[in-house]
Amino acid sequence: MRPTLVSFHGVEIPAYFTLLTIGFGLAMILTVRESRRLGMDHERVLDTNLWMVVWGIIGARVLSVIADGHFHDYVNMCIDPTKVHALDALTAYCRTAKECGWDYLCNPATHSCYPPKDCLLAFKPWRGGLAYYGGFIFAVAFAWYYVRKWKLGWWRTADLAAPGIMLGLVCGRLGCFLNGCCFGKPTHSAIGVVFPGHNGVAVHPTQLYESAACFVVFAILYYVVRPRRRAFGDVFAWMLILYGIARSICEIWRDDDRGVFFGFISTSQIISAPLILGGIALLWTLRRTRARI
Repeated sequence: MRPTLVSFHGVEIPAYFTLLTIGFGLAMILTVRESRRLGMDHERVLDTNLWMVVWGIIGARVLSVIADGHFHDYVNMCIDPTKVHALDALTAYCRTAKECGWDYLCNPATHSCYPPKDCLLAFKPWRGGLAYYGGFIFAVAFAWYYVRKWKLGWWRTADLAAPGIMLGLVCGRLGCFLNGCCFGKPTHSAIGVVFPGHNGVAVHPTQLYESAACFVVFAILYYVVRPRRRAFGDVFAWMLILYGIARSICEIWRDDDRGVFFGFISTSQIISAPLILGGIALLWTLRRTRARI
């Protein structure tokens, strides 16, 4: 785990946001290049990308705060931070704050590490806590308005964005791995990874599972579906289906503290189901109406 990618003269560059920025950049390059090939207004397409990044981060943070099981932590960070456990502390038992690492403090009563008081933590996405589906929903909602306003063609633009979204997630999940979040359940297999604060227990590196799955989905969308699409909207529909399936499978091994219903269904699996069905319905509709390129 390496939450700080580079530290230079007191300036720390966070690994998660660095990888996330690289992912956004690759997605924009891919989208703008494809828009030129299709004869679209590539400057408006670039603007769409930039605004989607902004609204995507807002939406990802909103869903993370609400549904990832840490809402009370954000409240306690302002009222009583000693009740918030520092999961990525360098040690599970401390006597001094220095043993905890980062900017964490040590609670002498419980000998556990906790973060310093911060009443604005919920508004700081760079401190971790972004839920992809929240970002996806907010970004798509904004794109619906912006694309229709500038008459870029909704399904044409959606197809442009789909491979880039998956490529961005490849980098984003690598950032999660370096940051030590989005980890999986304990495992005794050789692929297990030990993160700080887990008392030496190896867990599934579900961040890497999803990163690999997103790369496969990207390759299928860009090199298989895109060249063979029968109608604009095909690529986006297959993205909904393939990513929804991949994410639901990865959730089987994921075990960090997020919203879980009925003891085994995660928030992401609940959101994946209608997206998969929506993708299937979109493909069926496109075939039925025979919308041609």
